[in-house]
Amino acid sequence: MTVKALPLIVFGAVLAVTIGVTFWASRRTRSSTEFWAAGRSISPLQNGMAISGDYMSAAAFLGVTGLMFLGGFDGFITGVAAVCSFIPVMLLLAERMRNSGKYTMADVLAFRLRERPARTAAAIGTLFVVGFYLIAQMIAAGSLIEALAGLSFPVAVLITGAAMLLYVLLGGMLATTWVQIIKAVLLMGGVLVLALFVLAKFGWDPIQIFNTAKAKADNPAKYLAPGGLFTKPLDVISIGIAFALGTAGLPHILMRFFTVPTGKAARGSVGWAIAIIGIFYVLVSLIGFGSRAVLGAGGEKLAGDGGNLAAPYLAQSLGGGAGTAGGDIFFAVISGVAFATILAVVAGLVIAASGGVAHDLWSQVIKRGRHREGREVLVGKVAAGAIGVLAIGLALVAGKGFNVQLLVGLAFSVAASANFPSLVLALFWRRFNTAGALTGVAFGLIASIGLIVLSPPVWAGPDSQDGAPFPLQNPALFSIPIGFLGCWLGTVLSSERTEARHRELRVRAETGVGAES
Repeated sequence: MTVKALPLIVFGAVLAVTIGVTFWASRRTRSSTEFWAAGRSISPLQNGMAISGDYMSAAAFLGVTGLMFLGGFDGFITGVAAVCSFIPVMLLLAERMRNSGKYTMADVLAFRLRERPARTAAAIGTLFVVGFYLIAQMIAAGSLIEALAGLSFPVAVLITGAAMLLYVLLGGMLATTWVQIIKAVLLMGGVLVLALFVLAKFGWDPIQIFNTAKAKADNPAKYLAPGGLFTKPLDVISIGIAFALGTAGLPHILMRFFTVPTGKAARGSVGWAIAIIGIFYVLVSLIGFGSRAVLGAGGEKLAGDGGNLAAPYLAQSLGGGAGTAGGDIFFAVISGVAFATILAVVAGLVIAASGGVAHDLWSQVIKRGRHREGREVLVGKVAAGAIGVLAIGLALVAGKGFNVQLLVGLAFSVAASANFPSLVLALFWRRFNTAGALTGVAFGLIASIGLIVLSPPVWAGPDSQDGAPFPLQNPALFSIPIGFLGCWLGTVLSSERTEARHRELRVRAETGVGAES
C-alpha cells in the first residue's frame, strides 16, 4: 500500500461513517424545527460536544499547531484567547439566546426591534462572517488533501465542498450535530494519542519539550517569549480580543443554543464545551511545541508556508518516519481526523448561512411569515448549495499560503465587530433601537472588512508584517469599538422607542416564557 493510498482509505472510512449518519438524520428531518434546530432534542452533553466540535476546527488543530511551530509563545496566545472566549458566551448569551429566539441570531433582534430591517442586517452580518470562516476551512482542506493524496489543490477543495453540501442538504442540523459529535470524539482521541507520543519521546517531561523546541527554533531567544511571531504588541492584543469576543458573534455557534430544550440546558452546553476545549488546547500546546522539538528547522518545508501541516508530519516522524508502516499509518490517521474536522465545521457554517438566507431573509422579510413550512426548508437547501459553490470559488481564488488560524482570526474580528455589539445591546440596553442595530452592523462590517483589506496579510501577502496602510494583522482592536460606536450613534440619533419591547424581551430571556411562540 502506497503512502498516497493509505490516507485515501482513511478519508473514505471517515466519509462513509459520516454519510451514514447523514442518511439516518435525513429520515428524521421533516419540519423546519427539525432542519434548523434538530427538533430541540439535543442534550446538554451532546450539544456541548457539538459546540466543541464546531469550535475545534482545522484552524484550532492545524493552525494553532502551525503557529506554535513557527512562532512559539505567540502561537499559544491564540489558543488561550479561544478558551476564554466562551466565558462571555456563557455569562451573557447562552441562556438568554435560547429563551429569546427560535432558529437564528436574527430572531432575537427581530423580537426587540423592527423585524424586517433587523433580520436583513443580521442576515448580512451572518453571511460575511460565514464567508471568511468558510474560506479558511476550505483552504485547510485543500492543502491537507493535496499534501496527503497527491491531488491538486482545486480538486481537493471541490471534494471537500461536495461532502459538505451532502451533509447539509440531506440531514440539516440533526445530521450536522451528530457529525460534529463524532468529529469531536475522533479529534480528541487523535490529539490525545499524538500528545502522549510527544511526551513519551521526551521522557514524560514537558519542560524538556519546551527547552528542545527553543533550541531548535530559528530565533531561540524569542521562541518562548512574546515577539517571536507578532512583532507589534498591539497585534497580540488585537488578535486576543478578536478571539475572546468573536465567538459571541459566530452564527454557527449561536445556532447551537436553539437545539436544546431549555435555557438551562443551553448554559450547561457551554460548560461542557469549555471543559472539552480547555483540555483540547492543553494537548495542542504539547503538539505545537513538540512539532518544533521533533521536526526542527528541517520541518519548515514539510509544514508549508503557513505551518498548517506540522501536526501530520509530526505524527509521521513519531510513528517511525516516512516510508515506515508506523509512520505512514499515524500520518494517515491524524490527517484523516483533521479532514473530518474540516468537513464537520464547514457543514455547520453552511447551515448557519442558509438559515440567514432562508429563515431570515426569504421567510420573514420577503414572505413575512406567510408560506408553507416545507418551502422554507427547500429554500434553505437551495441557499446552502449556492453558498457552498461560492465558498469553493473564493477558496480557490484565495490560495493556500495563509495560516488558517490567522485567517479564522479575521472571521472572528468581523463577527465581534458586526454581530456582537448589536446582539449584546439588544439584550441589555433599554434605549437600543432598530437604527442603532443597522448602523452598528454597517459600521462593524465596513470597519473590519476595510481594515482587513488594508492589513499586511492581505495587502502585502501572507508572509508580510509591514508595507500595508493598516499596520496590524487583525483589526479587532479598532473595528469592535467602531461597531459599538455605530450602535450608540444610530440609537441616539433616532426617535424610535423600544423600552416596552425590551422589558418583554428581558422577562422572556430570563424565564423562557413564550420562547416557543
